[in-house]
Amino acid sequence: MTTAVHLDGITKRFPGVVANDDVDLAVEAGTVHALLGENGAGKTTLMNVLYGLYEPTAGDVYVNGDGLEPDGDGGYVDAPRTFDTPSDAIDAGIGMIHQHFMLVDPMTVAENVTLGNEPNKWLGLAVDRDRARREVAELSERYGFDIDPEARIEDVSVGVQQRAEILKALYRGADVLILDEPTAVLTPQEVDDLFAVFDELTAQGKTIIFITHKLGEAMHAADDITVLRDGENVGTVDAATTDRESLAELMVGREVLLEVEKGPADPGAPVLSVDGLTASDDRGVEAVSDVSFDVRAGEVFGIAGVDGNGQSELVEAITGLRTPDGGRVHLDGEDVTDWSRRERIDAHMAYVPEDRHERGLVMDFDLVENGLLGNQHSAPYARGGRIDWGRTREHAEEIIETYDVRPPNADTSAQSLSGGNQQKFIVGREFSRDPRVVVATHPTRGVDIGSTEFIHERLVALRDAGVAVLVVSAQLDEVRALSDRLAVIHDGRIMDVVDPEATTEEELGLLMAGETPETVEADATDTPPDADGAEPSPGANANRGGER
Repeated sequence: MTTAVHLDGITKRFPGVVANDDVDLAVEAGTVHALLGENGAGKTTLMNVLYGLYEPTAGDVYVNGDGLEPDGDGGYVDAPRTFDTPSDAIDAGIGMIHQHFMLVDPMTVAENVTLGNEPNKWLGLAVDRDRARREVAELSERYGFDIDPEARIEDVSVGVQQRAEILKALYRGADVLILDEPTAVLTPQEVDDLFAVFDELTAQGKTIIFITHKLGEAMHAADDITVLRDGENVGTVDAATTDRESLAELMVGREVLLEVEKGPADPGAPVLSVDGLTASDDRGVEAVSDVSFDVRAGEVFGIAGVDGNGQSELVEAITGLRTPDGGRVHLDGEDVTDWSRRERIDAHMAYVPEDRHERGLVMDFDLVENGLLGNQHSAPYARGGRIDWGRTREHAEEIIETYDVRPPNADTSAQSLSGGNQQKFIVGREFSRDPRVVVATHPTRGVDIGSTEFIHERLVALRDAGVAVLVVSAQLDEVRALSDRLAVIHDGRIMDVVDPEATTEEELGLLMAGETPETVEADATDTPPDADGAEPSPGANANRGGER
């Protein structure tokens, strides 16, 4: 089989950081190759080298079989490629779909796909819009994308936007498609649709490289999986013959507990109550609409949903960072709707924010100072208006040791830490507040598997100690595993509150897409059983390696 991409000894250094260290990678044409690893493992950097966004410090790039025939002296017959810009990579048949889409919302699908490469008429004096629509429609039909070329990007779903990005790369002649964390903003149904697109593309000879940190996705969709750890390639495996435990050990370097272990909840009285809450976003547009729920002592209440459906505004209204337009928030029966963030901290409301840079840390402060945030007026860190810096340093060092923050130096500035270590420090600070309620948004975002395991254990331990825990996460598998009760939010409204153990991923996906509970229940009832009489699970035909 022809090798579509061969990276030979790629090293990429930034000041003080080796992002990729002598990485080799071979991707066979017509296959799906997953690049798996934790945040900060060097996955995106490696693909940015392939796409011409970064120049490698050392190493060579070969495309479409270049340089793969040995010359007898340990070298290659053909010269490697040099991509000074993404345009060079595109000319060589490499396309990249970034995690954050690069589309113009008011423009149509056809206008976005052809932008910068529009077909012309009248000797180049005008854009041939009819031809553009026709070519995009033909390309969409060829790959089974089912996209209306005249639909405006602002009016279509996130899944359709992603397919428009893929069409844009195909329109420019891409044979190798790189997708960076492509499922981060998709519902489960849209994830299945994306993997069906992978099948169609590879059936027509295209090659897919997709970056992910999710074990299940890599095993589900890929033929081969390469694992990066600390910037190094630690192994390439066949997706059909590996398992989650082996992949996790490759990613972390030790055995990891992948499942959230928790016993039944023993919930008490409501600690946090949200009643008819309505809130607007920064543009003044209503983002949260009449939301009500209780979080009881000794339970984890989860909120699942695709990012951008009002989660941020809801959490900010609960924690005192946004003034709601209507409704009330109660803590232990007391109305705290008009309380400041400081007053809520004093009332033992801990908060792990969505944006660690904007809400969680002062980036120029060292860890001693960041560990003090929210406690600067309280004993034992302050007495008589004076800060006890000795006790404050001890507190920071306790967080660093307990949560394995690296480097383990309390005098280190927050901005010098990786994103994952910043997150670990914030989680440690908030969990140490002796909380009555914890509001945790994306608590393990950017954190390695080992630390994720530890944070999950601490959340369950807080629950078992009688703390009310609210977890908001776009990672459905995480919030589903942690939650005792699970609410699904769409377009600022709670669609339903369900038992996560008794609700399928498919049903949750329908709720996340805005289906009503009645429609979801009807769909579940109407689903025909398979040949063995069991309900088919999402992705039952999933493992591509198994099919091949």
